[in-house]
Amino acid sequence: MPRLRRISDGEGFAGSVVESIAWNEDGSFKQVSGSKVTVGESVRVGTMTAGTYSTRDWWMTTPVTLILEERKNEEGKYEYVKFETENSTYEIFV
Repeated sequence: MPRLRRISDGEGFAGSVVESIAWNEDGSFKQVSGSKVTVGESVRVGTMTAGTYSTRDWWMTTPVTLILEERKNEEGKYEYVKFETENSTYEIFV
């Protein structure tokens, strides 16, 4: 299960859905552009349905400013990405 973690304090979320959220210039929602961490877009990790036993259903970062490290598995799929946002550094284990 994908897991997003903020490095400074370990906060984050684990869930079955990873989305890259694109924004319009005015800051309004534009679209879900996929599931790959992308500079200029936010990363959202959550569940398909409401979290029955949790106080939250997802975690979304501010827009990504820099990708620091990426690792792929033998099939070429991403398994780890470390990145910076406007205010934090995160890592995601896919």
